Amino acid sequence: MQVRYDKLGPKVVKALESRHFKAWYFPDTNEAVEHLFTLIPKTDTVSWGGSLTTAGLGLQTQAEERGYTLINRDKASSLEERLEIGRLALLCDTYLTGTNAITEDGQLVNIDGYGNRVAAMIFGPKQVIIVSGMNKVVKTAEDAFNRAQTLAAPANMQRFPQLKTPCNETGACASCLSPDSICSYIVHTRLCKPADRIKIILIGKNLGL
Repeated sequence: MQVRYDKLGPKVVKALESRHFKAWYFPDTNEAVEHLFTLIPKTDTVSWGGSLTTAGLGLQTQAEERGYTLINRDKASSLEERLEIGRLALLCDTYLTGTNAITEDGQLVNIDGYGNRVAAMIFGPKQVIIVSGMNKVVKTAEDAFNRAQTLAAPANMQRFPQLKTPCNETGACASCLSPDSICSYIVHTRLCKPADRIKIILIGKNLGL
């Protein structure tokens, strides 16, 4: 798998750059993380969306250790406070997140419950840095929508056993209308505008869901 990722990764980077994203490929996580922090000025205010990839790489902890000013919704004591901090995050300098799917021709598809993560991708923060394992790369936009809704969303829902959705019971997407659904907003990003605002770091590993 590593050999395939090392061959495909640079091609996906070129495809992303043709769509005006700034992109890099790294075979391993350590080099990728070090590069990520070179992209963030020391004076930046940093925030993030829910992402197992960024959490698994310890990016939030490292940002705090490196002295960045954080807008940290994870310290909220209630859903209302969490949403309010999420609104403040839309005005941060650098927003860190993962992605649900990337197509081989350089498009992104993301699914979201409250919409804070996809909102930040679209507009608000001065720059967005997306970190993704190569397991998120799929062939077409149709494959990307399918991955986001029928693989990533049901898998993510298992983290919240208290929420009542069909996929939490069965593990399979039922295209439900449950109030607890985390599939409220599906965003297809086919171009980065303005150019280079969204930066994508691809890592040749399986990361996140």
